[in-house]
Amino acid sequence: MIKRIDASEKAIELIKILKEKHGELMFYQAGGCCEGTQPQCFEKGGFYQRTGDVCIGTIEDTEFWVDKDLFEYWKHAHFTLNVIDAFGVGGFSLETPLKKTFQIEYRIFTDEEEGDLEPVKSFL
Repeated sequence: MIKRIDASEKAIELIKILKEKHGELMFYQAGGCCEGTQPQCFEKGGFYQRTGDVCIGTIEDTEFWVDKDLFEYWKHAHFTLNVIDAFGVGGFSLETPLKKTFQIEYRIFTDEEEGDLEPVKSFL
């Protein structure tokens, strides 16, 4: 099975730091507007998913949820979670006080990968 999301070593290191401080985590990436377009990291349960939102996978046992409309647009793309030294737009994300920002890099799946993708789960 082909994973829909992976993470850089820097992102994994930061997730481990945040888990030590905050416990279980979750990610949510919205399609824009009020939530912004960069991934946001919350304590697990700290963001309420909407009906139809999609979990595209896990990183370090942390679910990565995507807005249902964003998923429809990017369902043919692989996500790679990275982190940069910057203050992001989403000031509610747990990495913000550390002057870090999670970001996503995308690439389109190959035809072969499309035929073997991990299933997603939707929020009721």
